[in-house]
Amino acid sequence: MNLDLSIKIIKELEKSPRQNQRALSKRCKVSLGSTNYCIKALIKKGYVKVKNFKNSENKIAYAYILTPSGLNLKKELTVTFLKRKQTEYLALKQEIKDLEKDLVK
Repeated sequence: MNLDLSIKIIKELEKSPRQNQRALSKRCKVSLGSTNYCIKALIKKGYVKVKNFKNSENKIAYAYILTPSGLNLKKELTVTFLKRKQTEYLALKQEIKDLEKDLVK
């Protein structure tokens, strides 16, 4: 399961649980197949549950609801993501300093 995609999907589902997978894939900027694969994995692991409802066009649709463990996963993934981005930021900041030194020489 792709952790970056998982956090994107979890955040989007938290905002709008009644969106379909096609809309979700567009919002996350990934393929429909990747979205489907990730949602199935999240459901299988118990982080997301599926609820049927009837939409305005009398078709059965689904709502993807985050479970309590899904909310905990969101927190853990967010902390991990933030730490990784902070490390990348510090490395990039150092690389910029090094490049600026090279230009001065």
